[in-house]
Amino acid sequence: MITQTVATTDYHTAGEPFRIVAEPPVPLPGDSVADRRTRALASTEAQELRRLLCSEPRGHADMYGGFIVPPDDDGAHLGVLFWHKDGFSTACGHGTIALGAWAVDTGLVAAPDDGTADVVVDVPSGRVTARVHRAGGRTVGVDFVNVPSYVLARDVPVPTQRGTASATLTYGGAIYASVDATSLGLAVEPASYADLIAVGREIKQAIDAESLAVHPTDPRLSGVYGTILYEELGDGPDGTVRQRNVTIFADGQVDRSPCGSGTCARLAVLADDGRVGVGGPVLEHTSIVGSAFTGAVVGTTRVGDLSAVIPQVTGMAYRTGEHRFVVDPADTLVPGFVLR
Repeated sequence: MITQTVATTDYHTAGEPFRIVAEPPVPLPGDSVADRRTRALASTEAQELRRLLCSEPRGHADMYGGFIVPPDDDGAHLGVLFWHKDGFSTACGHGTIALGAWAVDTGLVAAPDDGTADVVVDVPSGRVTARVHRAGGRTVGVDFVNVPSYVLARDVPVPTQRGTASATLTYGGAIYASVDATSLGLAVEPASYADLIAVGREIKQAIDAESLAVHPTDPRLSGVYGTILYEELGDGPDGTVRQRNVTIFADGQVDRSPCGSGTCARLAVLADDGRVGVGGPVLEHTSIVGSAFTGAVVGTTRVGDLSAVIPQVTGMAYRTGEHRFVVDPADTLVPGFVLR
């Protein structure tokens, strides 16, 4: 049982929380960040620490965070294990944006008062970059440059209680299933929160039950991480694609932001449709709470036989608090509970 103090620095990126544990008080061994994640999944200590920080009374059902670990090599500034209430994820765009701001704000990575600094981060899905923009000595924006993202399958029929959904499976650091919310009679708005969670879980579970979400090279990345329910908002006069989405990930967890890696997955779909590309147009991606990311394709490549894009997501993260959590050895509710 964890009995020592756990120090965290909390940020939010477009409304989505990110709890940073710079010095995790449990061992997180491994030969790489991806290997550390695999071992953390089987570690009682790592899982207990995750649950302690996610669960009430110290967290909540939609808490998110990361344990800082060593990078794979000297080419990166740091490594991170992303976590949520149900486990450890392979990618996290909003978390990478928060980590970029944190690394520069704390002086871990040197940055000019005016200009940019790259924070290179090893995550379980690969090496990513948070390009931190500064003005007047303040962080004013962060670009998340992700791993190659690509479409895996289109028009996958998925039975739901609202009818058959047509899903596009896309990899953006994790595998997402994109579905037009309006095709199921739903709007991406807070009033539909419970219904969006229900159908998002249905779609994820149905696809995973048939083992349809298969990563082409790494089985550790297989399986649907999240369902992206989106709606069109009408393209801008300059061709900007405008969409609103909510991502239901893990087991019914709701991303308050437009979802960083999910935005990368949407860019891969839109590029495949010919609606976005290198040099523009871009994606204006709005969340269920009205916050926004800008998504752009900054390059193209191939992953095996698949065409892929190099996506960039621009947003901003803000520090919300510093915490020193403790565990009373007499507390019978450790590591906590989750209510939705």
